[in-house]
Amino acid sequence: MTTTETLDVQPTPLALLLLGRESDPRSERGVDCPGDLPAPSDPDLVERARAAKARLGDRVFVLGHHYQRDEVIEFADVTGDSFKLARDAAARPEAEYIVFCGVHFMAESADILTSARQQVILPDLAAGCSMADMATAEQVAECWDVLADAGVADVTVPVSYMNSSADIKAFTGRHGGTICTSSNARRALEWAFDRGEKVLFLPDQHLGRNTAVREMGFSLEDCVVYNPHKPGGGVSAEQLRAAKMILWRGHCSVHGRFSLDSVEDVRARIPGVNVLVHPECKHEVVAAADVVGSTEYIIKALDEAPAGSAWAIGTELNLVRRLAKAHPDKQIVFLDKTVCFCSTMNRIDLPHLVWTLESLADGKVVNRIQVDAETEHFAKLALEQMLALP
Repeated sequence: MTTTETLDVQPTPLALLLLGRESDPRSERGVDCPGDLPAPSDPDLVERARAAKARLGDRVFVLGHHYQRDEVIEFADVTGDSFKLARDAAARPEAEYIVFCGVHFMAESADILTSARQQVILPDLAAGCSMADMATAEQVAECWDVLADAGVADVTVPVSYMNSSADIKAFTGRHGGTICTSSNARRALEWAFDRGEKVLFLPDQHLGRNTAVREMGFSLEDCVVYNPHKPGGGVSAEQLRAAKMILWRGHCSVHGRFSLDSVEDVRARIPGVNVLVHPECKHEVVAAADVVGSTEYIIKALDEAPAGSAWAIGTELNLVRRLAKAHPDKQIVFLDKTVCFCSTMNRIDLPHLVWTLESLADGKVVNRIQVDAETEHFAKLALEQMLALP
């Protein structure tokens, strides 16, 4: 079940692989799906990767995010979501080089949590994250000034999603907030509301809204969206004073593609299908799904699902294809009809990994990710607060 046909997706011009060509008018702004399916790399690169990794031995520790392509995952020492991988890196102090096959904010988190003697490497510096890039330090500082002018900054606690830059994590730490993952967002929000009347949730509006409304009993009217591209965030002081959840206008470019039409279409095509989506999806998609959960939850749910069951998964396609291959006794399809990879994650391909490993084996450190000391200090406060959540 590894082909695009068995996953019920078609490699259209909207396939998300290469940036800058075409866009889907049905998706949120910034949710582009150009390109085609990734081609396999030259088989010679496989042997070169093995040889370079063998030369480095225990000096290198390779982390592979769940959304990476299979040819990269093959060389990962561990796989997981972003925070699990950062913690795995911190737990390997003997590794001189941490090669993070993920995106930029993940490598930053690994640098924050690892020791000073360890060097974190990102095989391609262009592997960013569109969601993380939707909130800059300057924009968030301006937002805080808007909250202060509205008289609500003193009663607002920032909660930032792991999928944010080190600068945003540091802002959160400076203002007494915490970081969260998609697995512990509710615990983070409960902690924050014990300390303040409002939460500024950065940078993914959908995770914040879905957690507050779906899991904590808030209403949609309790949520207001702050748009950094509009004067004053596009909200009035009265709206800020009335809101409980102040949501940053950000989203995931992959999960933002899934629509209510996608859910209705798959239900019509596959009777009895279970729709399982990530909480970064839009609220109407989450409301229409049968099951909602983080990447790790999705993997666990499929592992435990009964043979013969049918599942439509609303998350990144590399992971869905891998799950379909791992569970041939179940019908696993991609929720959307068009191929949609995480474009920036897929910049970490086998050629970049081989170049990185061979460079390190030759004594040349490339693409090192370093967070400055002050940013690291305050970002670590926020991350440590998350680790201390009940």
